[in-house]
Amino acid sequence: MTSLRTPAKATAVGRPMYSQTLPCEPSAARLGRDLVREILSLWRLDSLADRAALIITELIANACGHTLCSEVRLVCERPSPTRLRISVVDREPCHLPILDQANGDAESGRGLLLIDAIADRWGYDFKGPGKDPWGKEVWAELRTENDR
Repeated sequence: MTSLRTPAKATAVGRPMYSQTLPCEPSAARLGRDLVREILSLWRLDSLADRAALIITELIANACGHTLCSEVRLVCERPSPTRLRISVVDREPCHLPILDQANGDAESGRGLLLIDAIADRWGYDFKGPGKDPWGKEVWAELRTENDR
């Protein structure tokens, strides 16, 4: 079981990054939101917390709804001083995210539309060797205030 009592640590050098393995179940979304908020507070990016929490909620929900994985990995990193990347890694490379219009009566299917609307960009990358990936990372990026 993951606990928020173990504080996330910011690195003093290099590219700041935090990752945590979570169960691939809907209840992990709350823990993911709390972790992302804590990390952004440490990095002094509180202004991005609401959007980042919403993004991680949708990424975890998509992994739970579209894969058979027992675990996912939440990753929060700063690929540059002006960008924040939030992602979820799972072990099912054949179930790719597809941006699609949800039926007006559908109770689901709007997660990627929401991410597309609030993120500056999003996508996915395969994990593992080129022709034989073991998984994928679905990510979304937000610009920091330094880039506005």
